[in-house]
Amino acid sequence: MNPYVLTILLSSLGLGTTLTFASSHWLLAWMGLEINTMAILPLMAQHHHPRAVEATTKYFLTQATAAAMILFASTTNAWLVGEWAINDLSHPLATTMIIAALALKIGLAPLHFWMPEVLQGLDLLTGLILSTWQKLAPLALIIQVAPTIDPMLLTFLGLASTLVGGWGGLNQTQLRKILAYSSIAHMGWMMIVLQYSPQLTLLALTTYIFMTSAAFLTLKLSSATKISSLTMAWSKAPLLSATTALVLLSLGGLPPLTGFMPKWLILQELTKQGLPLTATIMALAALLSLYFYLRLCYAMTLTIYPASVNSVAPWRTQSLQLTLPLALSTTIALGLLPLTPGILMIMT
Repeated sequence: MNPYVLTILLSSLGLGTTLTFASSHWLLAWMGLEINTMAILPLMAQHHHPRAVEATTKYFLTQATAAAMILFASTTNAWLVGEWAINDLSHPLATTMIIAALALKIGLAPLHFWMPEVLQGLDLLTGLILSTWQKLAPLALIIQVAPTIDPMLLTFLGLASTLVGGWGGLNQTQLRKILAYSSIAHMGWMMIVLQYSPQLTLLALTTYIFMTSAAFLTLKLSSATKISSLTMAWSKAPLLSATTALVLLSLGGLPPLTGFMPKWLILQELTKQGLPLTATIMALAALLSLYFYLRLCYAMTLTIYPASVNSVAPWRTQSLQLTLPLALSTTIALGLLPLTPGILMIMT
């Protein structure tokens, strides 16, 4: 892609998200979401592959539907209440429509069906943008309107997403689909605690972005898209295989890695709020996700591909990818747990 075009598209992505962050009016927020969607479409379709074009079309249709629902809901609210401000969303019909539209935007269950299909048709870097940056603007809106939304609805979205994200990833062999279900499960963790502690939602989002970035950049470096292709990774880059296994376990939420921190604090908050059953279901749903992360770790570090040579480093071409972002995201995805007391102090 032409570097000037790429610069314009990435700038538009940044502009759309910033516009939604800064807005207090529904029309401006909607405009930011639309700029965001339009800017990523050329990035998704740049390879001119039928799968990429199909994924782009599916993404466009779902995002356009969600944007139309947001516009309709905000107009309904203005008609019934006379307010366009984001914080003054008070009519139950408007709030339900808005949360349904934003859930569709970020792929919360039961509105998640587009997410694995779209991610499967993209290359890994565009998939990374879709899984991280594209979640920010809708999540900012969800956090702003959360006080007006029915708590039972938020709890349902959180539980359903965590269970679907864990259940759906079990039978997959494609890495991008596994990461899509992983994303759905993590969004569920953010939703479940949103009504009790928005700071924990932001903490979970931050750790999710770093862990997912580390996973996507590693797969990009090793050009892996299927579980079977991971079995070759250990002979090409043993150190990378070891750190990737740890990043995957961090995504699963195992101590003493960074991914344990948000899960631990969220379960603690749910217990404090007198919801032991919800906390138990969330913890059990995390085990489902952990299974497919362990499956990837097993394929990557403990199996030998039948056709591979048993030498430590077979011949390979040199990768031109920058490794600094990968090193930074991997370090953050593995080592932040000891900083938990400091993070808690900043949040309170």
